[in-house]
Amino acid sequence: MYDLLIIGGGPAGMSCAYFLAIEGYSPVVFEKEAVPGGMLVNGIPNFRIGKDVVKSEIDVLREMGVEFKCGVEVGKDITIQQLREEGYQAFYVAVGLQQASKLNIAGEDLTGVKSGLDFLREVNAGKLKKLTGDVVVIGGGNAAIDVARTALRLTKGSVNMYCLEKDEEMPTVPDEKNAGIADGVVINNSWAPKAILGEGGKVTGIVLKKCVRTIDPETKRFSPVYDENETIEVKADKIVFAIGQAIEWGKLLEGTKVTFWHGNYPVADKFTYQTEDPHIFVGGDVYTGPRFVIDA
Repeated sequence: MYDLLIIGGGPAGMSCAYFLAIEGYSPVVFEKEAVPGGMLVNGIPNFRIGKDVVKSEIDVLREMGVEFKCGVEVGKDITIQQLREEGYQAFYVAVGLQQASKLNIAGEDLTGVKSGLDFLREVNAGKLKKLTGDVVVIGGGNAAIDVARTALRLTKGSVNMYCLEKDEEMPTVPDEKNAGIADGVVINNSWAPKAILGEGGKVTGIVLKKCVRTIDPETKRFSPVYDENETIEVKADKIVFAIGQAIEWGKLLEGTKVTFWHGNYPVADKFTYQTEDPHIFVGGDVYTGPRFVIDA
C-alpha cells in the first residue's frame, strides 16, 4: 500500500483516516497540537461535546491502524519535500481555519481583548478557568454563541453579544442562539465595533456604531453600511471577537505546485479534491470555507 500522510487531525483529517483504513490503508496523521481532534477538542466547549467521546473515536481509529504523530507542524518542523524523501507518496491537507479574523480598529491590542479561537483553546486546555467582570462578545455566528455561553460559565458578570446582523439575519443556527439566550446571553443586534477603550494598557469598554444594513439589496452580497453618528459606549472587562476565521498556511505548501484562488483557498477538483500538485489533496474548511463539523 502507498504511504499516505494526513496533515491535520481535526474532523476532516479523522474522516479521511477512517475511510482510508476501511480500504486497507494505514495512514499517518500529523497534528501540530498535543492531541488530535482539532476543533472538537480545542474549540467546541465541553458542555456541547464531551472530550471523552472524541477520545473514544480516536481510539477506534488507532485500532483500525491509523497512526497519530502529535506536536509536529508540517511546514515548520518538517517539510512536504522531506516527507516525500521519507517515502510518503500522497498527502491530504486538512488543517482547518486556524487564524482568527481581525477587527482592525483602535484598541485591538489592549490587554483583555482576545480572539474567540484563542479564548476557547485556553478554556479547553484548562489554562483559563475564571473571568472577572463583564464580557462583550463580538460576532453573530455559532462560534460567538459558543464563546458567550462559555464566558457565562466563567464569570459572575454580564455577557453581551453584539453583531452586525438583525435577529433574523444572524448566521448562527436558531437552536444554538436559543440555547445561548436560555443560558443568559444578551444578544444586541445591528451594532458594529468602532473602537476599543482602555486605560493603563487594559480594556475598559468598547464604542459601537449602528449597522444600518449588512447585505446590498442589488448585488445580494455582504456590504455593511453604518451610521457613524449613532454610537453607544459599553463597559467591558473582557472583549472576545468571533467574527470569522482564515487559513494560515505558513510554509506548509512551500515548494509544491498547489495554486490558489479567492484569496487563500487552494484550487482543487470538486470531486477528487486533488490540487494542481497531483500528490496533494485538500479537504475540510481549507477547501470549503467555514462549515459545520459534520460537513468535514
